[in-house]
Amino acid sequence: MTSVSRSIEDLTVDNIRDAYRAIEYYFEQGWTDGLPVVPPIAEKVQEFIAYAGRDPQEVVAEMAHLDRRCTVELAAINAVMAGCLKEYFPVVLASLACFRTGFALVQSTTGQSMLVMVNGPIRNELNFNSQAGVFGPGFRANATISRALRLIVMNALGVRPHEFDQGTQGTPAKYGFCIAENEEESPWEPLHVERGFSRESSTVTAHFARSCLHVENRVSNQPEEVLLTIADSLSYGGVWFTGWCRGSTVVMGPTHAQLLDRHGWSKADVKQFLWEHWGRRKGDLRAWGEYEREVVHAPFPGAYADGPDDEFLRFGESPDSLTLIVAGAPSAGVSAVITHFSPNRNTERIAEPGAA
Repeated sequence: MTSVSRSIEDLTVDNIRDAYRAIEYYFEQGWTDGLPVVPPIAEKVQEFIAYAGRDPQEVVAEMAHLDRRCTVELAAINAVMAGCLKEYFPVVLASLACFRTGFALVQSTTGQSMLVMVNGPIRNELNFNSQAGVFGPGFRANATISRALRLIVMNALGVRPHEFDQGTQGTPAKYGFCIAENEEESPWEPLHVERGFSRESSTVTAHFARSCLHVENRVSNQPEEVLLTIADSLSYGGVWFTGWCRGSTVVMGPTHAQLLDRHGWSKADVKQFLWEHWGRRKGDLRAWGEYEREVVHAPFPGAYADGPDDEFLRFGESPDSLTLIVAGAPSAGVSAVITHFSPNRNTERIAEPGAA
């Protein structure tokens, strides 16, 4: 980590007035997410680019239909504005790489956010929060990396509310949706190891997501009962989108994960059980007007408009449609589910400083 000077003895009132003027100027130009940003002076932007060791003109995100592209330089500008440290910039770039094939989805009427999950040694090196309050404020890496992605979408790709952002309601997760896995208190292999990386690698896994739904079961000590509570939360009626419920992430609290492990449940066992109970009866969907022939697409076997009312329709193609990580504190039986908006859940290795 770079040491950051805490001294303000050389600041003058005029310096602070100038900073205020710059901050207000960025508000006036519409370059913020509604909160103040850090003025991106050239030397700071160059510091970020040099630290990452990337060509400043390399394109790292693109929306061809809008003729908009984000270069490394533009990404650095927005990362500075978001309040990132230079050490965070390789994480920002790796996160962008996860979305390289689907940035058009940032315009969706669902108004989804970009969930970023960090694994490996970099979690501790950069002080990511993976424990208590993992979805909340108070940790610079979690907050500013996610914010940098949103500023890139707004400023480099031009997708802003009331303009190209078509989100009907949006989500507060657009301000910040970056967490790290609590590998130390998880009984299972971490996500990046499950996805083929070494434990010593640092990675980000990211996907487009709706908001976070908390799941509480503080009473049961039976694995099946806890998992049925989570499966029920995964299967709420509003998540079914005419056949396009393509995946979900379960962020399991350590209390639930350790309970399951004590009863001999592996990560694969958990995903299999959840998948088998993740869905609804076709009659339920028909009663809500969500399952008529003219509106149902068929992304996987079984998702067809025919079939009896009592037929159970699984909302995922396979257990691998679920992403399972452990995060939070072991203080209560609380987990969370986050539904996907697309099947893309890419994992990228975070490059070492100065390594292209």
